[in-house]
This record gives sequence, structure tokens and C-alpha cells, in this order.
Amino acid sequence: MTEMQAELDLGPAELDADLAAELGGDLGGDLGGEPDDVPQELAAPQILVGIVEDHPLYRAAVERVLRQSEDIEVGVVADSVARFAVGRQPAGSVVVLDLKPRGVQDAAAVLEVVGMGHRVLVVSAHAGQAEVLGAMAAGASGYLSKDVDGPEILRAVRQIAAGNSYVSPTLAAFVLNSTRQPQAGPRIVLSERERQVLSLLAAGERDADIAEAMSISIRTVRSYLDRIRDKTGRRRRPELTRLAIQEGLALHPPG
Repeated sequence: MTEMQAELDLGPAELDADLAAELGGDLGGDLGGEPDDVPQELAAPQILVGIVEDHPLYRAAVERVLRQSEDIEVGVVADSVARFAVGRQPAGSVVVLDLKPRGVQDAAAVLEVVGMGHRVLVVSAHAGQAEVLGAMAAGASGYLSKDVDGPEILRAVRQIAAGNSYVSPTLAAFVLNSTRQPQAGPRIVLSERERQVLSLLAAGERDADIAEAMSISIRTVRSYLDRIRDKTGRRRRPELTRLAIQEGLALHPPG
């Protein structure tokens, strides 16, 4: 057997080890802690947790970490918000959400899942200030970067299920600094068409989709976006999405 064949011929044990390494812990270990000697009728109800993640290996790793915990029940597992919605997971659960799944993404994805009645824990490789603040402004209860280990995901899930928020220490400064920024100042005035463009952008639409929805050219859409950026000083799409949320346009698009 050649070295290349040996690398490709991975059995279940080797694959589990790889997935464990991706989350920084042994998935075969007891990540949920020792089970308490509590009678079944007195035990706390399990936390229902869904997963929306389009990376197959990471999705499988997160699911395995959750299943190792005695107090967690894994619900719908999907690669997109649309497919998660089809699963009809009961409202009130926690959803571990990648910020860039298939289909709707970023703050718009958070808005959709929160709108279904769930508490959202974002776990994403994209952990810049704009992404974190945009997701939290859209209603996420927590935010972790994908370099965290399994125990921290479990810790965040439990905190959020209890009604609290959880942001990993490395990202907490973004949220803290945003609360210290002065909120007073002149209100940004956008035209009705600019507000329509901003609303559609916050819904995750591409420039071509916005043009079709508004019956205008792509060049005109980009002209509107340039005006919005000039008026607001916000250049990136996540920042514009956060603005739409603040202005109430993501939830109530202008007619």
C-alpha cells in the first residue's frame, strides 16, 4: 500500500479523531461532564439544539460534541436556513448557526432564525467587528469563532438556553466598545429608493436580484449603494446590513 493510499483509507476511528482535532478536543471523551445521580423524574429537561452549517466535517463535529452531552438533545441539522426551516424545529430552542451557510447569510440569516422563535449562537470563521456587531444587532444571543473547542460551545449553548448571552472573550471587546460609542447625532436621511435598496441588501439579495426586484439596472443599484455609503460612511455589506437593522428596514421593508 502506498503512502497516498494509506492517507485515503481512513476508517471511522481515524475520521472521529480528525473531527475531534478540528474542535480542539477528544470527541470520544466525556464533554458533558459526569452524569448526576438524579432520579429521571427530577432531572432538568434537555436543551434542544439545532445546527445550520454547510461545512460537512465541521457540522458532523459540532453534532457529535452536542450528542456527547447528557443535557442536550440534537434537533434539526441542516446546511442552510431554508432547509432548517423545513425541519420545523419547535420554537424556543438554541440554534448553532454558521454566518455563511448556503442561501441567506450574515445578519439576514440570524434575522430569519430568530424570527422562527429560536435563540441563535453564531459559530463562524468570520469574526471581525462588523460581523459580530451585525449578528448581535440582528438578535443573536451569542457569537463564537470557529477556533473554539468543544467545551466552550457547550458552555455557550447552556448559557444561551438559560436566557443569557455569550460572546467568547476574544470577541467581547467588540460588543463592549460598541456600547460605549455615543449614540446621539444627526439622523441619516435616505431617500425612499435608497431605503428600498438597503432593505433588500439586508435580506441577503445580490445586486442583480435587487435590480430585478426594483425594475432598475444593476448600474443604478450600485449608484444607490454608492450614495448610501457616502451618506453613512459604511462601506462593507455587513455594516450596511447592521444599519438596515438599526433603521428598522430589515424587519419592515419600505413599500
